[in-house]
Amino acid sequence: MAIQSFSSGQTLTAAQMNALQANDYNQTVSAKTTSYTLVAGDVGTHVQMTASTATTISVPAATFAAGDSLFISSQGTATCTIQAASTAITVSGASLALSQFGGGTLRFQSSSACTFFSPAGAVGYGVATGGASTAITVAGTAYTLLSFTTDANITVTKAGVFDVLFVAGGGGAGGGGVSLESSGGGGGGVIETSALLAVGVYAVDVGAGGAGGATTSNGTQGSQSTITAATNLFPTTAATGGGFGVSRAGGPNGGNGGSGGGGVFNSGTGGTGVLGQGFAGGTGPTDTAGAGGGGASAVGGNASGSGGSTNGGAGGAGRNISSFTTISNVVGAGGGGGGTSTGGAAGSGGVAGKTSGAGNAGVNQGAGGGGTHGNSAGGAGAAGAVYVRFKV
Repeated sequence: MAIQSFSSGQTLTAAQMNALQANDYNQTVSAKTTSYTLVAGDVGTHVQMTASTATTISVPAATFAAGDSLFISSQGTATCTIQAASTAITVSGASLALSQFGGGTLRFQSSSACTFFSPAGAVGYGVATGGASTAITVAGTAYTLLSFTTDANITVTKAGVFDVLFVAGGGGAGGGGVSLESSGGGGGGVIETSALLAVGVYAVDVGAGGAGGATTSNGTQGSQSTITAATNLFPTTAATGGGFGVSRAGGPNGGNGGSGGGGVFNSGTGGTGVLGQGFAGGTGPTDTAGAGGGGASAVGGNASGSGGSTNGGAGGAGRNISSFTTISNVVGAGGGGGGTSTGGAAGSGGVAGKTSGAGNAGVNQGAGGGGTHGNSAGGAGAAGAVYVRFKV
């Protein structure tokens, strides 16, 4: 029951004493089916959300005093988020999102500050379906892994935390002109994160690889990988597509992206990568050679040499994602090697540059395309992937 007020000298009845004692062991529960703002009468009670759609419990300022507390829980299948009703109050805690069967104590330090304590953790892992489902074990813990290599939907049947690995599409390499070289495309950006989803259906967008440039044309940037929906609670960031490689005719600087495309002739600089997702492309020499595209784990190699002996830069190393997926030897988002009279080597998870003919297309997830030399098109970037896992 709500906290009671008594006056000096008042005699309490047996019923009142029994009610007070009962509340110590069996708090009065008020069930809420829609978003709710706490009131002073909730002190000492148990506020329980039972909704099947995402809701909030708002905490108002100047309503509670230091030392006040109440218990909040979620019985419903959707996420319930505890939040401040205005900027006049601060609500803190390790997690303010309650999945089904989550709960904890909200305790006030003052009328303008409170903390939510959830010793067992307010949010547990959710449950979802979609993509290719596989049972995996990571460090002795059982998970379900959902793998997406094409656009699809993920259906969340129980709200909660999901571990997610985004691999964006790789960038396409530039095309080579007559006796001209091109640089390699950058690998797609890679993000590993934990995020929260309410019950619902979400669109999984797998980034496409960028096209290789036609003769004397630059390649195109790869597309981002993300999960989107109107009620999306995932982080707003998405894995950024790999930067494009450039043709000598259209260079010299590589395109920016998750990892940057390589530069080419005339000291062209490599494109920049996105911090935390990938690395920059390599730099072109003063002479004729294309640099390697950056990868998710390393910068692209610089081109080198002069006259008739030049070396394309190696592609930057990609990222081994086997620790997340347990799929053996999967290296994503490697950079493509640069093209010239000696093609640049393939980075881990990437493809090599060529001396002639169409550039090598990326084969592993999110790999950049390989550059080429001569009157040929650049290699295309590879499509990315999205992996979602949850504990079982």
